[in-house]
Amino acid sequence: MSKKSEHSFSSVLSINPYKGVCFNGISSFLSETTSPEFKKDQYVISYLNTQGFINAQVSITKNIPEEDLHDAINNKVYDELGLDQAVTYQVQFIELFNNLDEDNRTFHVFIVDPLTLSQTYQSVIEKVKYIDTIVPTPLLLKSLYSKGIIENGGVHCFIYFQENDTFVTVYSEKEFLYTKSIKFSFLQMHERFCELYGERVEYEEFISFLQNENLKVTASNYKEYIIKLYKEIFSNINDIITYVKRAFEAEKIEHVYIGSQIFTITKLDEMAEVELGLKCSDFAFDYGYESNDTYIDQLHALMHVYASLDTKERYECNFTTYHRPPNFTKRESGKLILLIAASTLIAFLYPITYWSLAYAQSLQYEILEEEYTGVHNIRTTREAIIKNKEADKAKVTAILQAEIKDYDEKKSTLVKIHDVKVNYPMKAKLLEMFLSDINRYDVQIEKLAYYDYEEDIPVTTEEKNENKKTSLQKKEDKVIPSNNSEEKKLKTFIFYLVAPSDKNITNLLEYYTKKYERSYKFSLEDISYEEESKKYFGELKVEIL
Repeated sequence: MSKKSEHSFSSVLSINPYKGVCFNGISSFLSETTSPEFKKDQYVISYLNTQGFINAQVSITKNIPEEDLHDAINNKVYDELGLDQAVTYQVQFIELFNNLDEDNRTFHVFIVDPLTLSQTYQSVIEKVKYIDTIVPTPLLLKSLYSKGIIENGGVHCFIYFQENDTFVTVYSEKEFLYTKSIKFSFLQMHERFCELYGERVEYEEFISFLQNENLKVTASNYKEYIIKLYKEIFSNINDIITYVKRAFEAEKIEHVYIGSQIFTITKLDEMAEVELGLKCSDFAFDYGYESNDTYIDQLHALMHVYASLDTKERYECNFTTYHRPPNFTKRESGKLILLIAASTLIAFLYPITYWSLAYAQSLQYEILEEEYTGVHNIRTTREAIIKNKEADKAKVTAILQAEIKDYDEKKSTLVKIHDVKVNYPMKAKLLEMFLSDINRYDVQIEKLAYYDYEEDIPVTTEEKNENKKTSLQKKEDKVIPSNNSEEKKLKTFIFYLVAPSDKNITNLLEYYTKKYERSYKFSLEDISYEEESKKYFGELKVEIL
């Protein structure tokens, strides 16, 4: 069985609908069954003889989308083959992929009259009820390549004799190419043999001769006419092979496989090799099935192999109209029954469920009420503790702010005292240092000025508030006084210089810059000249870094 169905079916039943012969396959063992019957876990497969369908090849433009492909092929088949519009034929197709046409897609089309299906399977369906797959006979041969029974490629011809039909099928590079039914089934061979022999011979006697007499050694009166019959058959087959080679541009037929539905002592492959001039072999392949030395119709074995393949490894061309009903849960009646059962169950479960939920809800309410009482008592106690702590915090904060204010006042006094003691003597030393260098470059000082920006630049209200915020820390932290007042200090000397030449001033500036560049910042915006006194004037700013 295919991988798709191997978990659903335990056995495979193959059916020859024309003779009513059935073979049951379990695991690797095949056995004929005379009384087939319906089994739920049994996969049923059958075939259509080449006389039961029409085979043609059609081309469809590649512009047609995949969802519209079936309708397009259906319409083209009706138009090109002149089918009766009043009959709804079943149309299946397989694509030919080795086509070199860039604009069109080519398909092998198989067409079946629904009346043919009903007439062929009427007696079968009464016994087994359902048939999962009905496949055209020539497409079963794909299994020989998919299973690796025939490994080499090339063009191969298959000839198979049956009671109701004899077909010639050609495969090229392991793909289906052509098939044709010839008018030499065993029934038709019997009629032709009687014409050649000139007397009426019973069909059973004719078949018995084929099965039990070897044409090489027999002395029967039938020998001569049987040989003539085979020559006619092989002449007809040779014409078909010639047509295939011409129509499909096949250079040669690499191999011919010939066999029959019944066992014959005469080696048909040896006779065919002489008559056709091609390499021939017996159509008797080893499929790996056991049969207790019972001769098995090759088509039955092929059907069992076909059923075991994955859908990607075989041709999906199924003509069955005897489908199994869907699963109980997918049927409309099944859905209705399930719905009624579910509704009934819900109707009984609703009161019980409601009572259970109500009881559970009341228990949960009692538990939550007990928990609430305990939590509420804890909450009341903690709120009282928090209020006491907040009152203590307010008292401590007031004491802290008073201490901070006293600290800032004392600090401010000490800073002013330190500034008077330290900074004023420093200014005198700096003036002495700068004036000694001024004299060296013949530059005089008209006047000088000193600015301390801590006193001259006012601090905004926002900055004062920020200083207060940074100076106040949490109760458990140390109190750190603000240093923002020191960050605002910027001390600058301004020397108003007088010189007989502007070069004296620029040389002095260059000297200062090189000597004190890391300690002081010097800037001289411009040098002016006074005509009356013939002197040069400039304002030299010295910022203490």
